[in-house]
Amino acid sequence: MSRRVILWRHGQTAWNLERRVQGQTDTELDEVGRGQARAAAARLASLQPVRIISSDLRRARDTAAELARVTGVEVELDARLREMDFGEREGLNWRESWERFPDLMRGMLDGQDPRFPGAETHAEAGARLAASLTDALEMLPDGQTLVIVAHGAVLRVGTVSFLGFPESTWRSFSGLSNCSWIALEQFDPERDSRWRLTEWNAGTLPEPVMSDDV
Repeated sequence: MSRRVILWRHGQTAWNLERRVQGQTDTELDEVGRGQARAAAARLASLQPVRIISSDLRRARDTAAELARVTGVEVELDARLREMDFGEREGLNWRESWERFPDLMRGMLDGQDPRFPGAETHAEAGARLAASLTDALEMLPDGQTLVIVAHGAVLRVGTVSFLGFPESTWRSFSGLSNCSWIALEQFDPERDSRWRLTEWNAGTLPEPVMSDDV
């Protein structure tokens, strides 16, 4: 029987609207974000998740709480699911980031993975989320669904790191909209241990894959 994991980004915050880098700054959902979480939780509940694991930052934790409310599944917290630590970029918008760190910003857009002052790299953030996900999946029974609730940047780099994509390809994967998700599925765990990407930046429920070459 197949296993599934949903990697779900938190709802909207005021800093999202202002396009400010949040990182590990502990911002809260705004009213729109709370409504997004409720609406998405109602859809994801139909997948009957057996575990919900969330970042311990409030915007993720409160998003996860909406799914817990409708499923009765307790939320577990894991600090490894926190957003990437952006160091001195946190609180800055795109223009302000370019004004303060032009060389590092240029390097980032050129495909490098520079370390901003006080920050971790994308590779480091991806590795810790991938480690958390690997640990959680070791305890996921066949035929069951796990939901991970976290943040846009760390979900993007953590998922592609977990799937084994080389770092040179990571920027080919788009960011996630608020309260959208990534779906991964392991179709036949007894014969094939690989996890397949079935949804990216999705807002509707995953549908069964009917293909000749799964």
